[in-house]
Amino acid sequence: MSEMPRAGRRMSLVTLQDLTIRHSGNPVLSKVNFYINTGEIVTVVGPNGSGKSTLLRAIIGALRPSSGQVIRAKGLRIGYVPQKLHIDATLPLTVRRFLSLPQRVSDDVAEQALEQAGAGQLATQQMARLSGGQFQRVLLARALLCDPQLLILDEATQGLDQPGSAAFYHQIQTVRQQLGCAVLMVSHELHVVMAASDRVICLNGHVCCEGEPEQVASAPEYRALFGTGTQGALALYRHEHNHSHDQACDHDHHNHEAAE
Repeated sequence: MSEMPRAGRRMSLVTLQDLTIRHSGNPVLSKVNFYINTGEIVTVVGPNGSGKSTLLRAIIGALRPSSGQVIRAKGLRIGYVPQKLHIDATLPLTVRRFLSLPQRVSDDVAEQALEQAGAGQLATQQMARLSGGQFQRVLLARALLCDPQLLILDEATQGLDQPGSAAFYHQIQTVRQQLGCAVLMVSHELHVVMAASDRVICLNGHVCCEGEPEQVASAPEYRALFGTGTQGALALYRHEHNHSHDQACDHDHHNHEAAE
């Protein structure tokens, strides 16, 4: 297993420079500047329709920029955990067989990925019979098969209850410690991911604010909402994105130190 990157030795895995993406002529993302370095955990939050999933799709190469560019480290290995995945409940498909679709992996590789995902006892289980939490851990195991340098999660705990979400994110922290990979998460559960994130980025078609989790946690609005559950975390970010942000965020802060 790889070690955690040492201070001063971090490198940029992905850098976005003035990324703009349009759908049917309408801008979904506009001049987004963003980076993620080795070993860090970055969480992207924002209201529905703010371009969070579009940002992830651009990073993994599923969408081409209308302008600007996406710069990935050479040979970058990305593991992706989708928001959801539909599997026909009538299809007889074990977890082990699922991990070998579409490309077969060895039993050793599959076993290691399941163990890393906290799903080591699920190999012989039917996919259709897994609980929501178990299903997401299997999706995480699948993302770990390539020994990723960057692990991307798109609302990976949607549909799980709060204890299930907390357990899943705790597993993500364990994975980061074991593999030394960077983690990029889209989530509305700020109260859950707060302790795990190195940076929180608020997106609303552009990067309207960002900062360390402690900055967000120190905001009166967050303290008032802390512990109220997902709806409270959502309410925190249903503010007007008019660049009149409070102390939780740096005003229009774009960090261009990706090459450090």
